[in-house]
Amino acid sequence: MPSQDAPQPPAPSRTTVPHPARLAVLVSGTGSNLAALLAAQSEPDYPARVVAVISDKPDAGGLEVARAAGVATVVVRPADFPDRAAWDAALARAVDAVDPAWVVCAGFMRILGPAFLGRYAGRVLNTHPALLPSFPGAHAVRDALAHGVAVTGCTLHLVDEGVDTGPILAQRAVDVLPDDDETSLHERIKVAERAMLVETIAAVARRGVRVDGRRARIGG
Repeated sequence: MPSQDAPQPPAPSRTTVPHPARLAVLVSGTGSNLAALLAAQSEPDYPARVVAVISDKPDAGGLEVARAAGVATVVVRPADFPDRAAWDAALARAVDAVDPAWVVCAGFMRILGPAFLGRYAGRVLNTHPALLPSFPGAHAVRDALAHGVAVTGCTLHLVDEGVDTGPILAQRAVDVLPDDDETSLHERIKVAERAMLVETIAAVARRGVRVDGRRARIGG
């Protein structure tokens, strides 16, 4: 029988959100995932709303997507800060200002640091163009092709201190075709990724997320 003084495992945590859930979206690129979220929220019963789009790049196409939809935009460039820690803290302040329920990294190509994750632990979601834990990092599609896999896909996961290592919320499989190159495969992954993101954000907004160690479940 274990001692009463023995350390106990941490209790599962659960995050729930009001409706509609406020989303801050972080982008570095063209904003195709952002555009999918904005299209989804045009439906009156979609339970989340993008309230701000924040980028590390002033020329990111996602900023124009946001402005065309009337969504507030902010640029937090790493070059404007003396070091990575100062940039990370400034990014956290920019997100603080819009008070989101969730932060969505949608093609955001920067690693979030301790200042940011300390504020938003358990509330940061990231899309990745592979079936994690396979092929993490910035070249997932290229790496999957080089490895010769027959099936790859996309993942939506919670962000932790590692690189694409957080608990997984959703995945979609995509077949690798014999004549695929990196561009053609990535385009098909993006189609699956957009649908996965829209569906999973809606479920998270309605039901919250329960995290128990490495396992993350929507609702429950």
